[in-house]
Amino acid sequence: MMMHGPPGPAAGQEDPARKDPPRSRTLREAVQFYMIDFQTPLGKAIDISIILLNLLLVAVFVVDTYNISSGLRDLLWKLEILIVAIFIFEYVLRLYGAPNRLAYVRDIYSIIDLVAIMPTMILMALPASVFIYDIRVIQTIRVLAVFRIFRFLRFIAQYHLFFGIISQGMVNVARLVVSIIIIFFVYSGLFYFVESPLNQDVQNFGDAFYFTVVAVSTVGFGDIVPVTQAGRLVTVAMIISGIILIPFQAARIFRAWLTTGRERKVLVCPGCGLDRHDRDAKHCKKCGEKLPESE
Repeated sequence: MMMHGPPGPAAGQEDPARKDPPRSRTLREAVQFYMIDFQTPLGKAIDISIILLNLLLVAVFVVDTYNISSGLRDLLWKLEILIVAIFIFEYVLRLYGAPNRLAYVRDIYSIIDLVAIMPTMILMALPASVFIYDIRVIQTIRVLAVFRIFRFLRFIAQYHLFFGIISQGMVNVARLVVSIIIIFFVYSGLFYFVESPLNQDVQNFGDAFYFTVVAVSTVGFGDIVPVTQAGRLVTVAMIISGIILIPFQAARIFRAWLTTGRERKVLVCPGCGLDRHDRDAKHCKKCGEKLPESE
């Protein structure tokens, strides 16, 4: 008796059960993957490193507004150059790995990255005489560094905020908090730049930040007031931005919560007492007890 195995594929046809071995990534594909990845250890390390460097660069900007020693100021300048060099390398990697490089250059986050590195590059390219005779030009370039905080938008705009370990509701709350901090930080930097040369009450970033919080919250203690026309314009802009943007972000959170609430039904579990279940639930999602409506 002859034993017959399973029939093979007809001549000229591929075996559907046969799978080609997975294709290894090219260098460009690997760069693109790890620059946007948030799940692998390397992807997480890259994201965390960039966030920490962003925080450090923002801290350098803030500390530089205080009356510090020349040695510390030189150290901060060297640290800024090092961080910006890393950001330039990051930008080159993202550009290299981008599937469409022209589209990447036009992307809003790419533009923010360029804005973050340009002030330091411009200062490095200027001749030494500018630092002696045209100090206002230097201050104008330095204040552009306040916009570096917008680099955090890349991380709060993605669904993988905090690497997907928190709920979408908490992600929305985190976005609201970061949005408020960005508004306060940017307007504090601008207010410091226009007011510090003439306003004795604004000597550092802390004074400007205090005024911004008081102004946006419409408390108005009156201990710090703008004395320049530009300062008044910045104050008006910060108040209008706070009135529009903060409630807008808060409304998004409330809408998300209301939508989530409508997707649930109030039904008390006889076993554990949990009273929030999906509309089509037959059993309690906590203890597994059969719900009353499904009896």
